[in-house]
Amino acid sequence: MRDAYADQLDSIREDLLTMTRLVGTAVTHATSALLDGDAAVAEKVISDDAAVDALRVQIEDHSFELLSLQNPVAGDLRMLVASLRMVSEFERMGDLAVHIAKIARLRVPDVAVPDELVPTIARMAAVAEVMIAKVAHVIADSDVAAAEELEQVDEEMDRLRRSSFRELLGSEWKHGVEPAVDIALLGRYYERIADHTVSIARRVVFLVTGEQPTYID
Repeated sequence: MRDAYADQLDSIREDLLTMTRLVGTAVTHATSALLDGDAAVAEKVISDDAAVDALRVQIEDHSFELLSLQNPVAGDLRMLVASLRMVSEFERMGDLAVHIAKIARLRVPDVAVPDELVPTIARMAAVAEVMIAKVAHVIADSDVAAAEELEQVDEEMDRLRRSSFRELLGSEWKHGVEPAVDIALLGRYYERIADHTVSIARRVVFLVTGEQPTYID
């Protein structure tokens, strides 16, 4: 009976890792749609978000079932509580990828990002993808040290967003209001994706140590 229960807990962890992969793919493809002006890829990101939403429901149902039937304590209880919170973070990350894809789709056949901002936005996307990959490792291995490293990576994302604001608010900006709004929103979306990975990593720290940081969102 205990083996079956342990298998169910492992299944939830595996579903969380699947959700991480789905979100990582969504961010990668949304960025491709954005920088290439590809409406078809943007549409796929938008439609594929249903899989992220469905997996959230599946993990929540499974977690609530174990909470009600197994009366978990200590580490098992922390695992289920953390999982319920993580799926909400992952779903929001998927939604942010959809927002990026919608900006891409809206500007087709043009590219939403002006040429001089492409390196900054591309770097923001790359940092977000690295952070998602790192949080997958954190979840898979319960790696507290790696979770703490994500805080440092997030600092680069914050610097990049500040850089994008300096560009669009500078005197040499010549693209008008609409592209400026796009860049402001895109910077916010990538920054929030990064923030969610940090929040998930902090929840893993709580799961492993039993200490819940006061700075969890």
